[in-house]
Amino acid sequence: MKDANTAVKQMSFKKKNNWRSITYFLWILPFIILVFLFSYFPLHGWIYSFFDYKPPRSLAQSEFVGLRWFKMLFTNKTQVAQLMQVMQNTFAMSLLGILTSFLPVGFAIFLNEIKCKKFKTFVQTFTTLPNFISWVLIYSVAFSLFSSSGMVNTILQNWGMIAEPIKFLDSDSHTYLWMMMWNVWKNLGWGAIIYLASIASIDQEQYEAASIDGANRFQLMRHITMPALLPTFFIMLMLSIANFLNNGLDQYYVFQNSFNKQHIQVLDLYVYNIGMTGSSYSLATAISMLKSIVSIALLTLVNVVSKKVRGESII
Repeated sequence: MKDANTAVKQMSFKKKNNWRSITYFLWILPFIILVFLFSYFPLHGWIYSFFDYKPPRSLAQSEFVGLRWFKMLFTNKTQVAQLMQVMQNTFAMSLLGILTSFLPVGFAIFLNEIKCKKFKTFVQTFTTLPNFISWVLIYSVAFSLFSSSGMVNTILQNWGMIAEPIKFLDSDSHTYLWMMMWNVWKNLGWGAIIYLASIASIDQEQYEAASIDGANRFQLMRHITMPALLPTFFIMLMLSIANFLNNGLDQYYVFQNSFNKQHIQVLDLYVYNIGMTGSSYSLATAISMLKSIVSIALLTLVNVVSKKVRGESII
């Protein structure tokens, strides 16, 4: 009799677990559909890289050329020279992004040390808001401030500090530095959120015990807060390395002009310019396809390194 009751309870427990699993799956199903529609379904467009596609003709009316566009990337001298410059820009922007990846960590640590809650909330809100501003509006702000007739040049000329306007935007000097600074300004507060969440999960008894032993605030940050943030920092760093070729398009598209095009054109912008401006959709698709494959390879490599070094994989 007891065995029968136990079996009934086990069956009931399994049914509850199965129903709970189905419920959870239904909750995430809309997000799975969205990921499929916007991330996987568009991959069928890779087929255009094997045709000589010219709009408005259909793909069936286009000539099948096989690997012609892929070969051209490595055999055409002009194309190779352009691609090398683009890759130099992409690598430079990505390396600067990795080198400045410690800034959100430091910002989160010092922000956590602010004891006045109102001031802390104000600073966090003020630094997070730029993340929700589009790059078009950010360029409008940059143009109002740093154009030849902008506020900065007007003030400097009125004070007699310069005779002619400084070309901040329509110049190719320090392009990498300017793009890095705008990117840091936009993403600093948003990038610190995940580290603030990690700080909130640290056991407060560690701080209390260290304070009793005579540790000051900087020693608490150095010996408790920073070591606790290192695992999160390494994961974010690995994801940045995996996305080494993905600089995005918006920022560089709005800031590009005929003066700085040589050093501002990263891989994503180059693909856009070839496809939309140059009307070479097949070549743009081939470059984008190779970029995706390299990104997947980098992600796999970083995951292997993470598993060997940390004992945990990131995917």
